[in-house]
Amino acid sequence: MCKCKKKEEKKGCVVCKVAKGVVKIAAVTTGTLFTVYMLNLDQKLLGWTYVQVNGIFDRKKTDIKF
Repeated sequence: MCKCKKKEEKKGCVVCKVAKGVVKIAAVTTGTLFTVYMLNLDQKLLGWTYVQVNGIFDRKKTDIKF
């Protein structure tokens, strides 16, 4: 992949390091988003949050008179 001729250049090849970093970040991001999508974690998190928020606001006494 890297077209650096000498071993010394290969160790310090900035383009190769940047490319590897970008590929790693893209792979981690894709893997994370795929896992969240397949396991439906976003909906589970929102459901848990909804229950917690309702638990906080349902404890308060309210007196609604029409």
